[in-house]
Amino acid sequence: QVQLVESGGGLVQAGGSLRLSCAASGTIFRVNGMDWFRQVPGKQRELVATITSGGRTNYADSVKGRFTISRDNAKNTVYLQMNSLKPEDTAVYYCHGAVLTSPQYEYSYWGQGTQVTVSS
Repeated sequence: QVQLVESGGGLVQAGGSLRLSCAASGTIFRVNGMDWFRQVPGKQRELVATITSGGRTNYADSVKGRFTISRDNAKNTVYLQMNSLKPEDTAVYYCHGAVLTSPQYEYSYWGQGTQVTVSS
């Protein structure tokens, strides 16, 4: 069994910064791609940023230049540094990971979500 546990959400004023963390634990052979998604009530969950096991990154246009995704493979942890936050960044942020529990089997796991609220 694998768990992804997020931390670092909270309330911040517009223009401020927050850093989210997501740690994977359990029966892990290797963690492949890791991602951050976000969702607001009544809307679909949207992809914010992705990072491969090799460190290649990709971002949604709405966060390019403001957010940075990174990872520590030794700790099976992914981070999302969010700068210059805007009220429209307010959402529940979810961590997602593609985890190999053995050399043959890869599964998709989600964190429980962490609320980020940006006040104007």
